[in-house]
Amino acid sequence: MKSGLEPKLILVTRPTRLAELVQRFNTLDQARFYVERLGADFSDYVKEDEMYRKALAAAEAVLHRLGRVQVVDRMYLANFVFGAQDTIVVLGQDGLVANTLKYLQGQPVLGVNPDPARWDGQLLPFGVRDLAKVLPEFFAKGRPQRSVTMAEAQLNNGLSLCAVNDLFIGPRSHGSARYRIEIAGASERHSSSGIIVSTGMGSTGWFKSLMTGAAAVAKVAASLLGHSTRGATPVRAHAVPVHGFAWDAPLLYYTVREPFPTQNTGATLVFGRITAQQPLVLTSEMGGHGVIFSDGMEADFLEFNSGARATITLASRHGTLVT
Repeated sequence: MKSGLEPKLILVTRPTRLAELVQRFNTLDQARFYVERLGADFSDYVKEDEMYRKALAAAEAVLHRLGRVQVVDRMYLANFVFGAQDTIVVLGQDGLVANTLKYLQGQPVLGVNPDPARWDGQLLPFGVRDLAKVLPEFFAKGRPQRSVTMAEAQLNNGLSLCAVNDLFIGPRSHGSARYRIEIAGASERHSSSGIIVSTGMGSTGWFKSLMTGAAAVAKVAASLLGHSTRGATPVRAHAVPVHGFAWDAPLLYYTVREPFPTQNTGATLVFGRITAQQPLVLTSEMGGHGVIFSDGMEADFLEFNSGARATITLASRHGTLVT
């Protein structure tokens, strides 16, 4: 029988594509019919599911030898109460690591890749076989840890939401976001498809995509329209980290998507840096359907409608990754 002095290990999991299909269509055969009717390879779904189940069983076996274990599905993360001394092991893709980190208060996270042949896993430095060696080393303070800067949106009604990769502020679906933006003493009204705020960890994801697209559009448009960049204000090479910036950097970047200038709205404050001393402040002018969500989790959101004022800044807490 295990003693109460043994470490508590939280194993975070997620359903596979096959498990989600079976839940949706009730049976394996119906899921197979749906996938094959569309011309997809159902065997790939089965292989992925088998690999994940094997990895899960192997991970649980190792963890049970090392401490008290509780398995938590991704869907319960928002409401799960993590203990201050818990050690969290995440078995899944990079997105599951990010989604887990934002619900923690600095507890260490070990990212485990259940299928290295399928997932690259930048946030998954370990395989299941590594756990028997890595966890004892971690408990003995023999493993390095990496700090992760997080973003936070704080509303004037007291609600807040953190992000490990990025925040989205805008309309729930297709449409225009209307708001007033304020930063560094400047302000203007906007009509756009929303704002993305990126952390260092998220800077190689959505942020990189936005920067790459903006640079490509500007270059091609200048060529097609015959515009010259001569005389334009130069931008310092290090000012725009198009290839990402450090995970623990004490800053964030915001990007306005598709700003639309009119006689009542501007398009000047469309990109910039956010620091603890220089937050981004947004005041909603949307009658309905305005939201703030983080890390792609659209179901976990804050309403951002008329009168709501959001202050976007660095979160006071940090994520911790074991490496």
